Amino acid sequence: MNDRNTLDAAAAASAECGCAPTPVERKALWNRGSISRRGVLGLGALSVVALSAFGVSSGVSAAHAASYPSWDDVQAAMQNEGAKAAEVTRIEGLIQSLTQKVADAQAAAKVAGDEFYVAQQAFFQAVTDAEELQAKADEQAGIADESARKAGQVAAQLYRNGGDDTSLELFFAGSAANADQLLTRLGTMDKLLQYNQSIYDDAVAARNSSQSLSDQAVVARTERDRLQQVAEQKMIAAQQAAQAAQAALDEQAANLTTLQGQLAALKDATATTVAGYQEGVRIREEEERKRKEREAAEAAAGAGGQNPGGGGGGGGGGSSSSGWARPHGGFKSSDYGPRDSQCGSQGCSSSFHRGVDLANGCGAAIYAAYAGTVDAAFYNGGYGNYIRIQHGGGLATGYAHIDSYAVGYGQWVEAGQVIAYAGNTGGSFGCHLHFEVYQNGGTINPQWFMADRGIYF
Repeated sequence: MNDRNTLDAAAAASAECGCAPTPVERKALWNRGSISRRGVLGLGALSVVALSAFGVSSGVSAAHAASYPSWDDVQAAMQNEGAKAAEVTRIEGLIQSLTQKVADAQAAAKVAGDEFYVAQQAFFQAVTDAEELQAKADEQAGIADESARKAGQVAAQLYRNGGDDTSLELFFAGSAANADQLLTRLGTMDKLLQYNQSIYDDAVAARNSSQSLSDQAVVARTERDRLQQVAEQKMIAAQQAAQAAQAALDEQAANLTTLQGQLAALKDATATTVAGYQEGVRIREEEERKRKEREAAEAAAGAGGQNPGGGGGGGGGGSSSSGWARPHGGFKSSDYGPRDSQCGSQGCSSSFHRGVDLANGCGAAIYAAYAGTVDAAFYNGGYGNYIRIQHGGGLATGYAHIDSYAVGYGQWVEAGQVIAYAGNTGGSFGCHLHFEVYQNGGTINPQWFMADRGIYF
């Protein structure tokens, strides 16, 4: 049922978008069908080589890369000062290694995210450039057609008045009462001929301009397609770098508390037992486990308790009869389209806003606008923490400036499900959601698109 809804929505979006690519272009570049869960997960296989550029591994075997001491090892080392000193040095090195691995992986993820952001924005601009050139070419073609039609009308009228012998007809048909009238008529004829020549010249100029602009549009579309491929490769690299950073964090979380407890036990000169340190580590790990369970339960509750007012008002998560949901509550703080660039401590905003901003406060839930697969969940330059959901048929949605995630890469989500929480990351000037809709990779106006599906901002 979800797949059918997705395809219907994608087909409707294609029909409504006046900037869609030609059928040949769509077949060559985007005719990939709906993205399945298995298909999205398979994207990761393409980026193993890309990660090596950042010196970061995938992190799958990170937990086995180091040999961590057991509490029995610590207990045994405490029986001998030399062994104790060696174990202290070893554990301190492991702690430093974990910390450095996290820092390196996070730095690589930021570099990859920044590079994707630049590539993505370049692609968006290329889409706009290609569309504008084609629109100008179409406009000139229309002018040429209209000018040619007018020239044809004048020529037909002249022919009906006597063809090429019109001047002779005027002399000999006695149609003029005197020479003055005849000269006047001849003058009028001359002006008509000049007017017709002018229209013809305009038509030729417009046709030449249309052809030139069409040629430029072809070049622009080729560049657009190249930049899309670059952006997609950068996205894969950024996603993998983000996963490597998360793996490093997970490894640190799994081992750091125990290592710190073991180090404290080795350095303690009192009679405190190893069992006491073990118990302290156990308590801290149990508290962390409960905290994660609470967060998961809150996210699940948010996904199930959709706001029924989401379809037409300020609530978020509520679905309309179309199956689409409002991605965030609150009010619309910025429209799609050209705007004045604003600058602050986090940099300057773009002069063209490619989404709609919805403000509902820091930490407010963000919802999936439609069912699909998360194919991006990472830091994305000026967008900050970012999620993209593929809905199939070239249709996708993007969510930016996120504070924290509730879903991850490769995960299937339903419309109205909590996917993240609003924040102020990236080039943001306050907590909000920046929401984008993509058709065949390029952005379209989310407000119009969602309004057609019963969701209003």
